[in-house]
Amino acid sequence: MNTGAPWPTPSEAEARVLRMQTKLHRWATDDRERRFVDLFNLVADPAFLLVAWRRVRGNRGARSAGIDGQTASSIEAGRGEAAFLADLRVDLRARTFRPVAVRERMIPKPGGKRRRLGIPTVRDRVVQAALKLVLEPIFEADFAPCSYGFRPGRRAQDAIAEIHYLTSRSYEWLVDADISACFDEIDHRALLGRVRARIGDRRVLTLVAAFLRAGILGEDGIERDTATGTPQGGILSPLLANIALSVLDEHFVAAWAAMGPHSGARQQRRLHGAATYRLVRYADDFIVLVAGTREHAEALRSEVAAVLAPMGLRLSDAKTKIAHIDEGFDFLGFRVVRQRKRGSGRSCVYTYPAKRSLAEIKAKVRTMTRGATDQSLGILLHRLNPVLRGWTAYFRHGVSKATFSYLRAFVWRRVVSWLRHKSRRANWKQLRRRSLPRWWPTEGEVTLFNPGAVAVTRYRFRGTRIPSPWAGQAQPTAVDSTA
Repeated sequence: MNTGAPWPTPSEAEARVLRMQTKLHRWATDDRERRFVDLFNLVADPAFLLVAWRRVRGNRGARSAGIDGQTASSIEAGRGEAAFLADLRVDLRARTFRPVAVRERMIPKPGGKRRRLGIPTVRDRVVQAALKLVLEPIFEADFAPCSYGFRPGRRAQDAIAEIHYLTSRSYEWLVDADISACFDEIDHRALLGRVRARIGDRRVLTLVAAFLRAGILGEDGIERDTATGTPQGGILSPLLANIALSVLDEHFVAAWAAMGPHSGARQQRRLHGAATYRLVRYADDFIVLVAGTREHAEALRSEVAAVLAPMGLRLSDAKTKIAHIDEGFDFLGFRVVRQRKRGSGRSCVYTYPAKRSLAEIKAKVRTMTRGATDQSLGILLHRLNPVLRGWTAYFRHGVSKATFSYLRAFVWRRVVSWLRHKSRRANWKQLRRRSLPRWWPTEGEVTLFNPGAVAVTRYRFRGTRIPSPWAGQAQPTAVDSTA
């Protein structure tokens, strides 16, 4: 691609980037041993920088500033998009670009703990986004189909569908694993070694290493080095984490291939007392499903720990556990458990919204409907509706109808209680006339979203047939979807 070309229009830039990504993906797929040695010019290409900027600008995080205090809006209002991107491109091509430390923000977690979120500057975010546009099509050719998190065209529901598929077919034991501080403890040398297996351009490798070692400016104002890990919050971090954790995917893909070329061979293996097992991973959350005994699952726990150790990662002893499908387990917000089907003598695997997930949405609704009676009902509904719509869209592929009906009643009570506090002197007749036509909260054309009206449908298990966005056919894989 001509790096001296004039700046394209947004539509031209999108087309050029997609065309180049498609080529990179095809080359990486056709030759699994190929190392790409001339990629830096793409990172600094006008089309890639423009697409990267527009993605950063369109992200909700564009409102957050890094340590320089600048947001995407302030850059547009000040220097302007064109001058900002032109200067950034000059620095990249002159090799004078240096990432700066990310701003630390501690996010509360359930149980009173907190996790670190790193907020890079907008300038660094754009370069990270450009790097991701170049690197992702290459590494996507290598990633195994058992990985679902932070990958194009894949989602959490795919992981839940595979778990449902396998646990319904003899995979009754599981290792519910938890990696201790995964994003904070990835070994840089081991990670860069995996990146070098595909990337031979030293300028790109230097840039990736610079982002890894940029440092963190803590909430206490002290800057700290980042000798390990990739801070959560960076655009490039999920891809780098997937590259690091693909060591786990590759191990289990190789183990699956060694168990036999077809389901009959694996069945014979189980009849002789050996186990078969599959990995389902979503970013740093993963489950190993075992068709065997508890002893087989216990052995796999140690095996997983040994595979992760070279990457500087370790399992949490407190959170990693062995469970049976009849006991049930929580994964990605769902409760997966095998129960007796009502009205029949057989057992089925069900996926419900987990109690913790329901508690979290209820807490959000309580927060939004607590006080703030100086705002109008319409404003409250505008805030509530996207939250309810997103939560029900995520869980609509589970056994969620009863939960949605419960949530409908809960939200109605909270909003009506808020209305009663807002209009203390109004009686029920006045309140119904003003805000509760047909007993449902409404103001003008804005109506409270009804969780109970959301249709519940079973998610289609796509197996290994999930297409790549850069190819017209399913992603090639050596792993079949049969048990």
